[in-house]
Amino acid sequence: MRRLLPLVAAPLAGAVFAASAPAMPIASVAPKRITPDGVGQIKLGMTFAELREKRLVGKLRPGCELAENTRSARLRSPLRGTVNFTQSSPRKVTDIAVRRGARARGVKIGDRIRDIRDAFPRAIVDHSTEDVFGITLVRIPRSGGGRIQFSVPLDTRRIDLIAVPFIAFCE
Repeated sequence: MRRLLPLVAAPLAGAVFAASAPAMPIASVAPKRITPDGVGQIKLGMTFAELREKRLVGKLRPGCELAENTRSARLRSPLRGTVNFTQSSPRKVTDIAVRRGARARGVKIGDRIRDIRDAFPRAIVDHSTEDVFGITLVRIPRSGGGRIQFSVPLDTRRIDLIAVPFIAFCE
């Protein structure tokens, strides 16, 4: 009996240890990379069917209420945001807006304008939207690293949205 005890106790201890080990947190998933071409596997010009087949977006739904025949889809986890599509068929990606799960040269949601300027020295800060929308827009020109735009609300002064190639306003 004494010889069998270690053979029975070892697998049992391993099972208890594995069961008590914490699950891998979602935050450990590496953030997707934002480039002038797109976000992660989502690229400008891809069709809705391609994105849906790769399980990168949710269902196609109505877009801006003020524009006729517009469509958009939500990004799937670990990203949070939306993708807007062309008005004609086949529906192709026109712009991508990210609220979580991606970085552009290390700049992420929650960073400040100075972080954008450190990563993108040619960044153009646009204050013209402050009165109407309450946000400052920071645009990265093609010559400065890509067609990327950041939204920085006046109240928090921290990035809340990153878009490729621009932030689509539905007024």
